[in-house]
Order: sequence, then structure tokens, then C-alpha cells
Amino acid sequence: MPYWTRKAAGALATLWLASVAVFLLLHLAPGDPVSAALGAEADQEQRDHLSRQLGVDRPLPAQYLSWLGGLLGGDPGLSFHYREPVTRMIGQSLGSTLQLALAAGLLMLVLGLLLGAALAAERRGRLARALDPLTTAVLALPVYVTAVLFVFVFAVLLRVLPAGGEKDLLTAPDLAVQYLALPAVALALPGSVVLARLLATEIRRTRQEEFVLTAIAKGAPPRRILLRHVVPNSLAPFCVEFGLNLGELLGGAVVAEQLFARHGLGQLLLDAINQRDYPVAQTLIMLAVAVAVTVQLGSELLVGRLDPRIARAGTGEAR
Repeated sequence: MPYWTRKAAGALATLWLASVAVFLLLHLAPGDPVSAALGAEADQEQRDHLSRQLGVDRPLPAQYLSWLGGLLGGDPGLSFHYREPVTRMIGQSLGSTLQLALAAGLLMLVLGLLLGAALAAERRGRLARALDPLTTAVLALPVYVTAVLFVFVFAVLLRVLPAGGEKDLLTAPDLAVQYLALPAVALALPGSVVLARLLATEIRRTRQEEFVLTAIAKGAPPRRILLRHVVPNSLAPFCVEFGLNLGELLGGAVVAEQLFARHGLGQLLLDAINQRDYPVAQTLIMLAVAVAVTVQLGSELLVGRLDPRIARAGTGEAR
């Protein structure tokens, strides 16, 4: 089986298993949408009527197949709480989360490359030595602690950036960037440090490979060795890890949006879980899973292009 076909089949299987797990976990958790909507004082007749109206009186397999069919058809149904199409509700909140995720993803990539190059410097100066404890501290602090520290320093003490809120990037780009700065940096920092350390380790390892030592022995210029031999052969694990971290940004956005008062998909997901709004919660979680799986698949295919040996090994071909 070709490399890309095997990877795509694995991605589809992962998505299906995730859909089953998400559905069961939400439906088997304590609480139900009828109680969340009517409260404890409603009589049984009211509860039965709302259960039939929402369709939660049917067996779980029937509910799952109905939701999965609608999801595959692009119509996951109506919100239990607001009685609005789920796609419309997601569309109204999607822009805010996309802005945050894209800004954090770009920062994570740039910082990961720059920090990785600094940590892997052959002649480790003061900068490289100072970065080691700093990156350790960043990894040790959860996102919500880093976010609170940023708010205290940049919004309270220095008063150079807003503490929370958001502006539309199309109508007020200058203000939108200011509102994006703190949550994007807080969200990107942990992943960028992981990427930087991984890249630094791979660069040091690649420098000891025979083909690099041979190029040095032949007198090739150091810049050419670095750009043509060391960096390309060090990027495969970096790309995979970047894909994993990029997929996790949507999960981290839930915390960041709460702390910085942004009305994105994270806030919508928390509200849906609290209200037991199954169609909204299930669809949002599956959207996050789909993004993570798609990004991971793309990174693995990119690695296969960067290093054809990986693709050949995956298909059982001889080297």
C-alpha cells in the first residue's frame, strides 16, 4: 500500500474512533439536556415531551447514527439550548478562534526555528546559555499562569497592551493585533520551546553524521553545509512535532479565550458542555480532532517528501 494511502486510511480510522468516543463520553457523563433546560422542578410529562422533541429518548446507537450522518452531510442539526443550526453558531465564533490559532501557530513556528538555531549554536555564547533555564521555566509554567503573568506585566504595570477583549481583524487590524498579542504569545510559548529543543537536538545529531563530516573534510563552506545538509536533514521531526502542537492549539484556545475574554469556539464549547448541548459540543470536539488529525497527516506526508527513506520504509520497500 502506498505511503500516503496508508496514512490517509489511518487518519480516517482515527476520526471514526474519535467520533464514537466523543459521543459516548458526552452522553454517559452525569446530567442531561432535559434537566439542564427544565431544571429539577419540571414534572415527568414536561420532561418526556422535551425528550421527544430533542430526540434524546431514542436508543444511543440511533442517536449516534443520526448525528454522524448529519455531520458527514454538513448539517449536524440544531442546538438543544438555542434551537439554532449548529453550523451557524460555529460560523459566528470561528473567526475569533482562527485569528488566535493562526497567530499563535505562526509565532510558534518562528520562535521554534529561531530558538532552536540559538540553542544549537556551535559556539555557545551568553545567549545560548541564558536560554536553557529560560526555556525550562516556560515549560514548567502552565498556559494560564503564563497568561496571568503577561496580563500583570504588560496590561497592569506597563499598560502597553489590553488585558482582554477582541476586535475584528478586517475592520480594525491595528487594534486587533494589540488584542491578539498577549493570548497568542501565551498560547505559542510552550510549543515553541518544545520545537526549539527538538530542533537543536536534531541539528547537533546531524552535525555528527558521516555525510556532514565528509562535506567538512572536502572543504565545503560552513554556510553551505548548514543550509544544504544539516538543516534539511534536521527538519523531519520538527515538522511532525509542529503538526502535533498546531493541532493542540485549539485545545489551548479554550483556556486562552477564557482568560482573555474572547468569544470564540472555546467559549462556545464550554457553554455547550455546561448546558449539555450535545450537537454543539460533539461537533466542536470533532472539529478540533479533525483539525489535529489533518495537520498531523499533512506533516507526516511532508516528512515523507523531505526524507523519502521514511516513505519507503513505511511501504516495505528496500532501501
